[in-house]
Amino acid sequence: MTPELATAIVAARKAGLLLKENFGSNLQVDKFEAHDIKLDLDVRAQRLIEEVILSSFPGHAIYGEEGVAGNPESPHQWILDPIDGTVNFFYNIPHFCVSIALREGEHLSLGVIYDPIRDELWTARRGGPAFLNFKPIRVSARASIGEAILATGFSKTEDAINRGMPIFDRLVRKARKCRMMGSAALDMANVAAGRLDGYIEHKISLWDIAAGIVIIESAGGRIQLQANPDSSEKFSIVAWNGHFPLDVEVGQ
Repeated sequence: MTPELATAIVAARKAGLLLKENFGSNLQVDKFEAHDIKLDLDVRAQRLIEEVILSSFPGHAIYGEEGVAGNPESPHQWILDPIDGTVNFFYNIPHFCVSIALREGEHLSLGVIYDPIRDELWTARRGGPAFLNFKPIRVSARASIGEAILATGFSKTEDAINRGMPIFDRLVRKARKCRMMGSAALDMANVAAGRLDGYIEHKISLWDIAAGIVIIESAGGRIQLQANPDSSEKFSIVAWNGHFPLDVEVGQ
């Protein structure tokens, strides 16, 4: 347990408590977008995480879905999604989480994902094992895509639909089951825990997947990441247990 990981755990739990206390209540909506929702609670949760992290590491930088803070020149950058699964949260679907990662230079060094409804905490440091509620976890041993349960998702922009639907069509014909559950970070956490066998998405923000990348690789899984040419912080990702070929060209 390093000071950085301990701080991330405290921040995730505090933000998760805030979410749990407000789940099912009347929520202040800052903005209804065409296919997304921005909540005041997103901002409040990120500010809480920032306060915890910067009180321990005042020279570090914060890069989150709800903005940036701290020292922008720092090589230590915390990557946050205060509510991954905001639409689920707004519709009272109990499937959302807090996601926190630390990037040191060019490398992600730790990841924490916390599901406050189930009180499940995934943690990992680069080069070490992955844990669920402090018990070691590994990816599944399933060795055939025909046995696999895969998760995917895509936004409702025209480009995302046009690219995402063919991927989903190929996967649903090969895998045992496919799921679209609305939280990329939880999908990846569940791959690490062996509940799911893979997660695939064509265009996803770094804050949605950063913690999951560290946790899946620490749990023995594989990640294929491809930068999106239109945005430096958008990626195509294939994350799976690594025990069977998953030939999905998400970047095409």
